[in-house]
Order: sequence, then C-alpha cells, then structure tokens
Amino acid sequence: MRGFYSNIVVRKRPGHMTQGLLTVGGKTYICALGKGGIRAFKREGDGATPLGAFRILSGFYRDDHVRLRSAALPLSPLSARSGWCDDVSDRNYNRFVKLPYPTSHETMLRKDALYDLVLVLDYNISPRKRALGSAIFFHVARAGYKPTEGCIALPFAVLNKLVPRLSVRTMMRVYK
Repeated sequence: MRGFYSNIVVRKRPGHMTQGLLTVGGKTYICALGKGGIRAFKREGDGATPLGAFRILSGFYRDDHVRLRSAALPLSPLSARSGWCDDVSDRNYNRFVKLPYPTSHETMLRKDALYDLVLVLDYNISPRKRALGSAIFFHVARAGYKPTEGCIALPFAVLNKLVPRLSVRTMMRVYK
C-alpha cells in the first residue's frame, strides 16, 4: 500500500461561503463546510467550520451500510447507543457518550447517510473548553454539498477512498 497522507488542506471555495476545496494527495475535491463559513473564533451553535490545524483522531462507521477496506485509524462500528454530547454544561461535553443520555446530545446512528463514515477531528478535544464547539467531524456530504453544522464533508465514495490512507498523524489544515 502507498504511504499515508500527512496533510489535507481545506480552503474556502471562491464565491461559496459554505463550500470548500479539499486538497489531498495532489487531487482537489469540492467539500461542504459549515453554514457559518470558516471562522477563527468558533462558538457552540454558530454553524462555523473552525480555522486551524487538526489531527484526525478516530472514527465511526455504519457496519450495516459500509464495508471498510482497510484503515490505520481506530474505527468503531456505530450502534443505537452511540451519541456525542453537545451540552456545554455537561462533564462529557464534546465527548462520545452512550445513549440514552440525560443531556443534549447528537445521535450518531442517523437515518440519513451523513455518518455512515465519520471521522473525529481534534478540534476542542484536548484541551477541551466549554462552549467553543463540539462534534466537529469529517463526514459524508449531503447532495449538492449543502452546508454542515461546522463539519467538513465529502461524498461517500471520495471519503471511503481516502480512509485507507489516513492515520492519526494526518493533519487537516483549514484556511480561509
């Protein structure tokens, strides 16, 4: 197998606040960005994609929808109990949680295909600060590259093709 990608670069697509150009391995793809565009000062609920450099830490997949080829990243199958806490006052803010969960959270096993393959970016994970944003993922894009809530998204076929060449050392660099 060829080597791992060390860098992924994301820049705003000219004329499209909620779309970007993602470059990796000498190829460029259109990607979806947050409905709030790219911001240096991200806050919970602003819908913005954070500006900065983030490692890809791990990920999840729908084992009933996705057949993984290979992956160097730690990837876990999603279940009906998979959640992600977005309650800024909760001790598990911006962390994976088991459902049912008593405070505000996102259900990871979605009816749409957005989290069929979802990678966790190292945004506000360590150190974690309250209200600076949660659940910033690299996941499957909606048709037409409709905006995300702050994540970066690609078509499933492209994301699935990239996963075998991503590792915990891969950096995603987001610029304006």
